[in-house]
Amino acid sequence: MEKSNDSGAKKPKRLTSVVWNHFERVRKADICYAVCVHCNKRLSGSSNSGTTHLRNHLMRCLKRSNFDVSQLLAAKRRKKDNTISLANISFDEGQRKEEYVKPTIIKFEPEHKKDDIINFGSSKFDQERSQHDLARMIILHGYPLSLVEQVGFKVFVKNLQPLFEFMPNGAVEVSCIEIYRREKEKVYDMINRLQGRINLSIEMWSSTENYSYLCLSAHYIDEEWTLQKKILNFVTLDSLHTEDLLPEVIIKCLNEWDIDGKLFALTLDDCSINDDITLRIKERVSERRPFLSTRQLLDIRSAAHLINSIAQDAMEALQEVIQKIRESIRYVRSSQVVQAKFNEIAQHATINTQKVLFLDFPVQWKSTYLMLETAVEYRSAFSLFQDHDPSYSSTLSDEEWEWATSVTGYLKLLVEITNVFSGNKFPTANIYFPEICDAHIQLIDWCRSSDSFLSPMALKMKAKFDKYWGKCSLALALAAVLDPRFKMKLVEYYYSLIYGSTALERIKEVSDGIKELFNAYSICSTMIDQGSALPGSSLPSTSCSSRDRLKGFDRFLHETSQSQSMTSDLDKYLEEPIFPRNSDFNILNWWKVHMPRYPILSMMARDVLGTPMSTLAPELAFTTGGRVLDSSRSSLNPDTREALICTQDWLRNESGDLNPSPIHSALPLLIE
Repeated sequence: MEKSNDSGAKKPKRLTSVVWNHFERVRKADICYAVCVHCNKRLSGSSNSGTTHLRNHLMRCLKRSNFDVSQLLAAKRRKKDNTISLANISFDEGQRKEEYVKPTIIKFEPEHKKDDIINFGSSKFDQERSQHDLARMIILHGYPLSLVEQVGFKVFVKNLQPLFEFMPNGAVEVSCIEIYRREKEKVYDMINRLQGRINLSIEMWSSTENYSYLCLSAHYIDEEWTLQKKILNFVTLDSLHTEDLLPEVIIKCLNEWDIDGKLFALTLDDCSINDDITLRIKERVSERRPFLSTRQLLDIRSAAHLINSIAQDAMEALQEVIQKIRESIRYVRSSQVVQAKFNEIAQHATINTQKVLFLDFPVQWKSTYLMLETAVEYRSAFSLFQDHDPSYSSTLSDEEWEWATSVTGYLKLLVEITNVFSGNKFPTANIYFPEICDAHIQLIDWCRSSDSFLSPMALKMKAKFDKYWGKCSLALALAAVLDPRFKMKLVEYYYSLIYGSTALERIKEVSDGIKELFNAYSICSTMIDQGSALPGSSLPSTSCSSRDRLKGFDRFLHETSQSQSMTSDLDKYLEEPIFPRNSDFNILNWWKVHMPRYPILSMMARDVLGTPMSTLAPELAFTTGGRVLDSSRSSLNPDTREALICTQDWLRNESGDLNPSPIHSALPLLIE
């Protein structure tokens, strides 16, 4: 009987998991234990308990002996999904061919040595590389340096990789500075290899602590005809940096990057900046560019800032009416009873709109426009409502409703224009001319109004617009002419509407301006052909080491050759039919394809189309305030602040991630 029981008993289950290579199974009475061979700790070894608890213990236990746990990780993954292999996870692009193991390669940073590769299948943990990747993550996503001291982050990392040793804020900051220096060398080499010229935008920032900052960004079209933007400097201005010293700060940055001789255009925020600042910069830059006059170094002011400023002027003039409309909406929405009574009146007044009355967000002028637009549609209901509710006191006169209607119509145009400007992350310069001309024509009509309210408001806005137009109209027109869908025809169309009988004179100014600029590029092209241009530059050399007595002859030779029968790129381009307009037209791709046909004109088009006609980020297009740096960045020392902001921009461009990071307090920290 006893023997029969022994023969009928189940055989012990074979231990197949690799985890049992590190445990000894011991049975005492009816209880089965698993004893760790490394630390002799005893855990449950019952077959019903599985092996997860053993594997977890082993991960913690092996931390002390630095034992390779890759087999355990691999076995756990195979059990979960035997179709997925993480044999080689790398943050490197510069791997050798034999090191590339599919299917999962995560690219993060180029040009690292083979020893730097983290391979969960064969390599041990690399503390130095992990610290480097942590610093890059902090820069790329705009995390505060104090992230490494936050408890939640430490718990997460320790559970993920117990071997990781945390470093203090200071060590993270040092790693970030090292990454900045390496990336800066790459950007410097890339910019100085460019065949085209550099356009510089200069933006003013502030912080809640009332500090001021200067942000300098390079804009250019690369060899693949892709519009690029890179932040070069983010300078902290102290109280000693008065407006008179700004040119010296800017010139110092230009010298640091060695691009003062490649500069084509300067774009500043608005027309309120002293003209002496740009003049001093232009004179300094022209010393390195004798073939281009200060007139040909374009002085641009931000179009988006102009539209924003004019919109605020309109709302400021209408402020009392806007406040009455806010109070009216607030009263209607004060209770369900009042709201129901107003809706009933609106229905009887046959107001057929699906829009709902709402209060605006004053720091976003687009929301004020939308509030006004909706209120104007309910005008008749508000007029009747005062007869049905004696408590309603914020009534508007018919004249005030007319003012609101007129201003709302103009604000609609400004919203549409701003949407065009902000609809593209990096818009080319050709899109601005028709939009600015539409605003110009509307302002002219307003100024002719006999209304005592609209006319003074329009004259104030027109004065601001005229100052911008005087500085930027030629640059805007040049970019439009270099659009093959428009050429000179668009200039002729709009100038006839704007200038009337004097249009021909203005059109000739544009024609002469583009010819003058083209002739300068032709001379530069001649110098390049003769081998006297700077390497990697379309500009002639200005080195003082050797004096060229025949530079004047080069100009004479070019000018006299124009009388010959040979047709220039510009003449050929303007004489040919315009390209049909279509919605998916890509102007940069068009010029890339037509480079062989217009070799000199395409050089000019590359620089003109890459000129930033606006410096306002899309996220700030409708704000009434300025750019405000968040508190986590403003609290850093100036060198670290500049390093983090510049490197974040470079890494995002490299990775293709151009979305702003949510690290702002008052306004977004987005320098695109």
